[in-house]
Amino acid sequence: MKRKEFIQSIAGGITMATSLHEEDIVHPVLFIGHGSPMNGIEDNEFSKIWAKFGREISKPKAVLVISAHWLTKGTHVTAMENPKTIHDFGGFPQALFEVQYPTKGSPALAQETVQLIHSTKVGLDHDWGLDHGTWTVVRHMYPNADIPVLQLSIDYNKPPHYHYELAKELAALRKKGVLIIGSGNMVHNLGMVAWDKLNQTNYGFDWAIEMNEVFKKAISEGNHKSLIDYEKLNKAAKLAIPTLDHYYPLLYTLALQNSKDELSFFNDKIVGGSLTMTSVKIG
Repeated sequence: MKRKEFIQSIAGGITMATSLHEEDIVHPVLFIGHGSPMNGIEDNEFSKIWAKFGREISKPKAVLVISAHWLTKGTHVTAMENPKTIHDFGGFPQALFEVQYPTKGSPALAQETVQLIHSTKVGLDHDWGLDHGTWTVVRHMYPNADIPVLQLSIDYNKPPHYHYELAKELAALRKKGVLIIGSGNMVHNLGMVAWDKLNQTNYGFDWAIEMNEVFKKAISEGNHKSLIDYEKLNKAAKLAIPTLDHYYPLLYTLALQNSKDELSFFNDKIVGGSLTMTSVKIG
């Protein structure tokens, strides 16, 4: 063993240039409705469930997040040692902008992710970091910032089926100690939010309630094709998904489901009439 490799090995952690090894367990996959950035600093019903998962799920070697807030041309994965905390929002209290989540990245896992994906060339990114679709959730799950976190971008020029198929290529990571999270919202129409109803428990417009049930039924039945072709589900689909940014992370999550995985829903609530926090645990 060369001196550099020896130093890397005793330093520990997945951040070093060593490949991951398969484990006996298969880590679950989560789709998390992340909602408002304020959930990142509030101790509420949603963040408490995220923290609970952090305690109950076998501690991963790393977390890979597909966030609704990193849309790119082409596909990229963060590959820096120290990803920055990105405050990609406006109009919120200063306390939210002051949050730093000083976790490590993992150039090794980034490289392994690149090697797993054959359907497209994946770029190694050293500029992005962790946006609020990632850190607002993960900081509740792992408050000690002691687990490396990476992001995989969403190529916004590609259709739903493309992302579903690409996600399948990540399946091997589940056996290598990686927790994969899709972070978005199934129903996400900010243009129709009833701002005066934000504090009303589980308030939803009829079409949002309908689509939430339609989505859950399709997910429960494993009917992924209908979710890929979401526009054909019913007329309310276009209201629920006016843009695809927050929906794509769900497809990445579902594509990683295997025949042995159990499935459950959590945080199944509607906020402000037109935004669902409904989330899915696979495995």
